[in-house]
Amino acid sequence: MLGYAFMGKAHSNAFRKLAYMTWPPPLVPKLELIAGRNEDAVREAAERYGYERWTTDWHDIVGDPAIGLFDNGGPNIVHAEPTILAAQAGKHVVCEKPLGRDAEESHRIWQEVAATGVKHLCAFNYRFVPAVRLARELIEAGELGEIRHFRGRYLQDWGDDPSLDTWRFHADEAGSGALGDLGAHVVDLSRYLVGEIASVSALVKTFLPGRAVDDAIEAAVEFENGAIGTLESTRLALGRRNAFQWEINGSTGSLAFDMERLNELQVFKADGDRARGFKTVLVSEANHPFWEFWWPPGHIIGWGDTFVNELHHLLAAIVGEHDVGPHGATFEDGYRAAEVCDAIVRSAQSGRREQISYR
Repeated sequence: MLGYAFMGKAHSNAFRKLAYMTWPPPLVPKLELIAGRNEDAVREAAERYGYERWTTDWHDIVGDPAIGLFDNGGPNIVHAEPTILAAQAGKHVVCEKPLGRDAEESHRIWQEVAATGVKHLCAFNYRFVPAVRLARELIEAGELGEIRHFRGRYLQDWGDDPSLDTWRFHADEAGSGALGDLGAHVVDLSRYLVGEIASVSALVKTFLPGRAVDDAIEAAVEFENGAIGTLESTRLALGRRNAFQWEINGSTGSLAFDMERLNELQVFKADGDRARGFKTVLVSEANHPFWEFWWPPGHIIGWGDTFVNELHHLLAAIVGEHDVGPHGATFEDGYRAAEVCDAIVRSAQSGRREQISYR
């Protein structure tokens, strides 16, 4: 593991938990080595999360033949080199989103890792929310008919503090602000549920004086299948703690979801009584996605458990039970999301609608 803070904690927790919750797991993870820049902090993290060893030099992970899976939860600036070198050393790789700081870097990571033949997953964990997977199943079954609209927004409020000076606010380390941090999730979910994005018209705005990354983005998009949509992300929406919300409208039904009500999916079908509106489905039944791992009906799961579902999926792919895609985000998916994010920036700069082409 590279990184001991937010994502290092989330992924480490998931590896520990999947070893007994998804019993028997495809592989039993052993937490061998964790790397981070701060010696005291990484030493403490190793003890806390249960790693055998710790290091301040990620090269120790790449060069260790005992390690079969490298999980990169570090800042965006260290997504490329450690991940590529780990794959070239024969290790399967996980990398947090955004895959790279822009489409160029993301494309290079994808191409160089794919050439090694290892399994690779870009950690868009919201694909592994049971309600999101159920939405995908309903769409694939034709329950919504022709998809017409996608509306997605990811709103948080913690960035409304001009004194913040973490790597997330440095353009050279993060690449972007709310766009790569939150908007990439909206882009990925729109691609996962609706399809490829063909064009985008966007606004990108920085509100706080002196800040070097974007605070908010708004984009109107058209999908290759003819559907249209809106994408929004900001870290300045006061009162919104972790509000990832989306809605999909089709010719015969609609779906709506709010991350702050993670276990619920709102479903509307036009063949019923329209006056009754949306039906709330509590996604916790035994036949719902991922629920074979969890609890009796009605006993809900939490945000951190999405990583359990995601990393279990990767381990099953490593042993050959299925491919990483289409349900897991491959590095190609990470690259394609970055291409859309770059188009959003170009559109904001040019004032024009930007067509998207994928390499």
